[in-house]
Amino acid sequence: MFNVGDKIVYPMHGAGVIDAIEEKDILGEKQAYYILKMPGEVKVMVPTAKAEEIGVRSIIDKNSAEKVFRVLESDETEMSMNWNKRYRDNMDKMKSGDIYKVADVVRNLSFKQKEKGLSTGEKKMLNNAKQILVSELVLTEHSTQDEIEQMVDSKISTSYEEYKVDSNVTASDISSNIVSKFIPFNSEDTNKKASND
Repeated sequence: MFNVGDKIVYPMHGAGVIDAIEEKDILGEKQAYYILKMPGEVKVMVPTAKAEEIGVRSIIDKNSAEKVFRVLESDETEMSMNWNKRYRDNMDKMKSGDIYKVADVVRNLSFKQKEKGLSTGEKKMLNNAKQILVSELVLTEHSTQDEIEQMVDSKISTSYEEYKVDSNVTASDISSNIVSKFIPFNSEDTNKKASND
């Protein structure tokens, strides 16, 4: 049971503060609801009787926040090459309400975005996962949204450079890689064209 003023996480929505506990009559059924004040002045109602069942939990402490930052600083975990499977796996991680799994989704999709971009669906998923992650870290760290977003982006950029950008790649490697992507000339075609002119 949570109390007014408690900071809690509602999976798929993020972290908020219990503004009130009210009894509401919805469709002829009286139930007690937590009235959550979420970021951006959004209010959400969660039935108190089902709160734990749907994964509502208290926000993490400072030690756990440090572990979250370590997840962001580590290398990506393996994701399916199949878009549908990858999307479902990431959605399951987000629905779990486990902040470490949400951080994993944020880091993995951020890496993918830096490498080759994301589809519209995965872009939206990354934004949602990031919002959920940031909302909890703001309450845990007693920081502003901007500060936490910068911290998250900075940790991901650092880990991306460490794990994904090969510091041994030379300029000639890069230029030969670019050249190999162009369609090579076929000398016969060139000669035929010249003789026809």
